[in-house]
Amino acid sequence: MATPDEDPFPRLLRGLLRPLVRTFIARGLTAPALYRLLKRIYVEVAHEDFRIGDDPPTDSRISMMTGVHRRDVRTFLDEGDAGWEETRRRVATFATVLGQWLARTDTTDAQGRPLPLPRAAERGVSFEALVRDVSTDIRPRTVLDELLRQGVVEEGEDGLLRVAEGAAAGPGAEEDKLVFFAANVGDHIAAASENLLADAPPFYERAVFYTRLTDASLDAVEALAREKAQSLLEEINRESAAVQAADRAAPDNTGRYRLGVYFYRTAGSGAPSAGATTAPDADTTTDGD
Repeated sequence: MATPDEDPFPRLLRGLLRPLVRTFIARGLTAPALYRLLKRIYVEVAHEDFRIGDDPPTDSRISMMTGVHRRDVRTFLDEGDAGWEETRRRVATFATVLGQWLARTDTTDAQGRPLPLPRAAERGVSFEALVRDVSTDIRPRTVLDELLRQGVVEEGEDGLLRVAEGAAAGPGAEEDKLVFFAANVGDHIAAASENLLADAPPFYERAVFYTRLTDASLDAVEALAREKAQSLLEEINRESAAVQAADRAAPDNTGRYRLGVYFYRTAGSGAPSAGATTAPDADTTTDGD
């Protein structure tokens, strides 16, 4: 086993953390503030993921595993973070309503395009019925007001609600973008981490990469990638909405997945010049809570 000085993992983390640190600095998050946050996350992960049977580790064991002082361990565990979880659930509800609208057979036409919906209807599908199918914890008017505010949904002169052009590009609200930043990047890192730690990688994770390309070639490849990726996501969304409806009454319907696609480009990246797929196998929401 490699000694701490010989272990390449801490050195490799520099490449992983650099884009995050760039975001931290741009957002005004200082190193001391990040260090306190990191200590808290160490404590939470140790408490949740390093249990012995069903019993959580003691404060002393968490302190030993993480290097965080036992006094701070208890402080972090007592604080909790209910506010963040509430925000996540709210944003997930908004996204799921839109995802269901784009996926269900009764809210799309024969070509898969989203149909205009009335706000409410005594029978048949409506926006209010769609929201209630997703969640009864939030009022349909609240969801609609937020989607209208973000420009994701538009109301026509005929009184019908329509999915706006470009809605698939994602949320525009700052809070929503932060939630999806954490969820999308977090799940990608989680899949890659599980693959790194496992003898038989459990998750699908692949990438193709090339260097020595002109801007014109990058533009062409990116356009193709966007087209193919959008088509894939829409197909997976429709299939997932169908199986979720079938699983609604199942007692074990507690699983979730997230399938993500990204395209990143730079000029003169210095990466190896190759065409390759990398990383071991992986698994992958529209958050259909």
